Amino acid sequence: MTAVLPPPRISGGLLRPRRLTRAEGGGDLHALLWTPGPGMRMISSAVLGGGIGERCWVLNAQVSHGYRRTDPDRHLAELAAAAGARGPGVGLMTAADVSAYAHAHDDGAEAVVTSGIDVRGWAAVPGAGEAAAGGGAPLPGTINIVVALPVPLTDSALVNAVATATEAKTQALLEAGHDCSGTPTDAVCVAARAPSPGETPHAFAGPRSLWGARLARAVHRAVHDATPSPSPPSF
Repeated sequence: MTAVLPPPRISGGLLRPRRLTRAEGGGDLHALLWTPGPGMRMISSAVLGGGIGERCWVLNAQVSHGYRRTDPDRHLAELAAAAGARGPGVGLMTAADVSAYAHAHDDGAEAVVTSGIDVRGWAAVPGAGEAAAGGGAPLPGTINIVVALPVPLTDSALVNAVATATEAKTQALLEAGHDCSGTPTDAVCVAARAPSPGETPHAFAGPRSLWGARLARAVHRAVHDATPSPSPPSF
């Protein structure tokens, strides 16, 4: 995997992903790699590096439609290593073209979103989970959200931040005219600075807290910018 495009010019800020490309499956696929290094605590629903803990990088990799590998975590780890990422990290994947990502910020909170909504719907669908219980590899997520905050958060606030980001995503989709709450395999990663010795982390990240409100506005704007509006009906 080699960089083929310069990183986007972001004035200040934490999120500066490198744009990468690789040849796979007879075509070129893209990825975004963010390497803030040590000192960041992350929470993520990603297949690689999910959960809560210190992480050194985030990879958002495009895979081909009809992805069939049953070891996506290993695949993502291989791609990250090939790009030079070291230490523990978070790996997300999507069938969307990640080079068309959107970046937004709000008073220090930043969000990078990649979005493809060919497969979308509402979260609460009768029988959906039972129908998918047969196993197999998870399908690549189509709306991936990465958020960075310059302040430390408690574990509970990190969980709260994921909920806030998800609410903001759904709000943006509905306001854009999409009749859905997301796609079946969306993923979120929230990164916050690790606390310095003696520093008290922020205990809240709901939509009416200081940093939760900023996070929500950044995610809302990035999802809106990354997601195409629905096509008008043809008659």
